[in-house]
Amino acid sequence: MTIEQFSSFQIHKFTLDIKKDILWRVYLCFIGMILLGAVVLGRAFYIQQVEGAFWQSMGDSLHLKYVPLVAERGTIFSEDGNMLSTSIPIFDVYVDFGAEGLREKNGKRFKDNVDSLSICMAGLFDDKSKADYKREFQLAYKNKDRYFTLKKRISFVEYAALRDFPLVRQGRNKSGFIIDPRDKRINPYVLLANRTIGLSRDNARLNVGLEQSYDSLLRGTTGQRLMRYIAGAYMPVEGAEVEPENGKDIITTLDTYIQDVAESALMKMMLGNNSLHGTAIVMETATGKIKAIANLGKQPNGTYAEDLNYGIGKATEPGSIFKLATLLSLLEDKYVDKNSIVDCEGGAKLFHGLRIKDAHLGTGAITIKEAFFRSSNVAFAKLADQFYHNEPSRFIEHLHHLRLDTLTGIDLTASSGKPTIKKPSNRSWSKTTIPYMAHGYEELVTPLHMLMVYNAVANNGIMMKPYLVNAVTEYGVDVKRMIPQVLVNKICSDETLEQLKDCLEAVVDSLHGTGHKILYDSTYSIAGKTGTAVTALDNRGYNKGNKIYQASFIGYFPAKQPKYTMAVVIQNSNESKMIYGADVSGRVFKEISDKIYARYLSTRKFSDPELRDTLLYNYYGMKNELNSIFYRLDLPFVDSATGGYWRAMRMKNNTAMLNLPVTARTAALIIPSVIGMGLKDAVYLMENKGLRVTATGRGRVLSQSLMAGTVFKKGQTVTLLLN
Repeated sequence: MTIEQFSSFQIHKFTLDIKKDILWRVYLCFIGMILLGAVVLGRAFYIQQVEGAFWQSMGDSLHLKYVPLVAERGTIFSEDGNMLSTSIPIFDVYVDFGAEGLREKNGKRFKDNVDSLSICMAGLFDDKSKADYKREFQLAYKNKDRYFTLKKRISFVEYAALRDFPLVRQGRNKSGFIIDPRDKRINPYVLLANRTIGLSRDNARLNVGLEQSYDSLLRGTTGQRLMRYIAGAYMPVEGAEVEPENGKDIITTLDTYIQDVAESALMKMMLGNNSLHGTAIVMETATGKIKAIANLGKQPNGTYAEDLNYGIGKATEPGSIFKLATLLSLLEDKYVDKNSIVDCEGGAKLFHGLRIKDAHLGTGAITIKEAFFRSSNVAFAKLADQFYHNEPSRFIEHLHHLRLDTLTGIDLTASSGKPTIKKPSNRSWSKTTIPYMAHGYEELVTPLHMLMVYNAVANNGIMMKPYLVNAVTEYGVDVKRMIPQVLVNKICSDETLEQLKDCLEAVVDSLHGTGHKILYDSTYSIAGKTGTAVTALDNRGYNKGNKIYQASFIGYFPAKQPKYTMAVVIQNSNESKMIYGADVSGRVFKEISDKIYARYLSTRKFSDPELRDTLLYNYYGMKNELNSIFYRLDLPFVDSATGGYWRAMRMKNNTAMLNLPVTARTAALIIPSVIGMGLKDAVYLMENKGLRVTATGRGRVLSQSLMAGTVFKKGQTVTLLLN
């Protein structure tokens, strides 16, 4: 072999060795990569299939957020200490079926208690069988639901029972039960001043009444809670809370007794006269405190509810109650005095082509005082047209001074109706505007506006700002206390004031006064003014068939030393039997004022109980009302019945014996005896039996057309004669 051949062989061999070495390294790397890939894939499979739930929960635990914790809303109280609106606790119940204490020892605690827990749940809520509850619990446990919704909005009584159930009583960590308390707003007296108090809703913009006006104080300061997202739901993180600051309490000026009396009297008239809506407002004369405000509107189903605040939020043409403002203007400008003579021209007169007439035709020349207590439209239209036709701004200025064109300023600012007093610059101003304004038309004011004017007269000319809240308190300590505010120091001169008072008293005291028949027979004096305004049904004009009447009475009592001023305004329907101010609103005023006077103002002492009444007296009535009377009069009585709401009473020698009336023991279709009952009780008893009732007269039932003890048919009519 030559040297060249040997060299070539050596080179070739060396090249092959290098190639083998490289290939070996490549194969080794390739095998390593395959092994590494297999390990990665295996690990990924293991993490996903074996440890997937663990890592998913770990990932979920990183999703955190803060949610608001609503503060406990403050309570609204009446002046006499009763709760008018308050919050009660309700509870949402959740279960964490992934809780360590619940799943330890292979779920022994859950398995030992699930049967008894299911039985207790079914017994408490009575919405599912125990088998359904058990199946639901077992499925949630199997799925490891972390925030399982068990119950929403349960009451405190239900919560108190639930926390003593098997498993639940072992605590949150061992049972997994999570209790989330929150508040529910209620009005304990339901209808009582419902529209004035208002109702708190989740959306504060939907609130009304005091709940809206004082929302920022009542709602307190919102806290916050840290929530962690676990298994498709957020659940609270223990110890990560900022506690809310509870709301402050509101002490109103309302008196629950006066409010109840006002609601009851208004409701009775509305039902009996088939009226559309009405309001009764009672104001404390010296301070402007609103002691009661009742608002009732007829609902589509024929019932009545506090749907709108008619006393504060609804401005209407006031009618003859506005004549007080006209009279004040005439007297204050010295155009007339109460003894000046005005010719009513038979009770009808044309004013610039439009006819104004009185309710009672035939009246001639009379004094201003008589024109007021007779409520002559012609007289006041004529006087206003005579003296203010060429100087209308002078009349308007008086109305402005009485704040009849200004918001009242009452606490319920969002509910306050805006008044409308025309000015000569208005496009709708005409030659007939002044005479129509003079007797209560072509202006819009709320009952509260007129009440403020009448209250100013009763308060010696000082106009007070009406208000509904006495104080804001926190844990019983005053944070802010409201004091009476004077809006107008003097609405008129003392001379004018005395004449106004005399005219207002004459409305009731004078034989021909429009309020005499209904309001005169009292143990105390009343001053005020009736009003009957014609309004248009459904805004279709004042044509015959469309007219309905708004009945009003505004006044104060006792007339010489006024303590309370009251406005009653009721919108009648075209089916109402009574339409005039005295007949409708005057009766409501009288019923309310009688009860207020008897409870708060009367100094009359009852006769000595030792003076025996030897006459036998029989009466039927409700047990609670009779008991209240006996306790009030300190008269002994014995109630031999144990149940029922009605009692038959036999009274002699100042001692009463109460028994279950025969009517309560008779069959359902037997006519009961209601002789001796008041109309309210008699109608209640008869109508509950299914009878239709008509009544004539006043007082107690003297006789009934269907004989007691006889069989009747449902829907049959019975006529009651009252004495």
